[in-house]
Amino acid sequence: MTDPSTAYPDVTKRLKRAQGHLKSILAMLDDKRAPLEIVQQLQAVEKAVANAKRSLVHDHIGRSLQGAAQRGEAASSAAVQEMKELTKYL
Repeated sequence: MTDPSTAYPDVTKRLKRAQGHLKSILAMLDDKRAPLEIVQQLQAVEKAVANAKRSLVHDHIGRSLQGAAQRGEAASSAAVQEMKELTKYL
């Protein structure tokens, strides 16, 4: 599927949030802040990235399967194969 995902704005927002957390972490390291505070921010980065990935995957699955159903059996088979490939990243 070559159409841009409708999830891109949401993914962008989530990744910008992660970027902000990363900048905070770098500043915290420079300031020699407590490891607990830094780990909490690292957890926030992980969650933001995971949520971005989930949003993109869910959108892609929905759009691919809907499009395949409209195009017929051959497209459905291709969509299933693509979904199998996609699951490597989950």
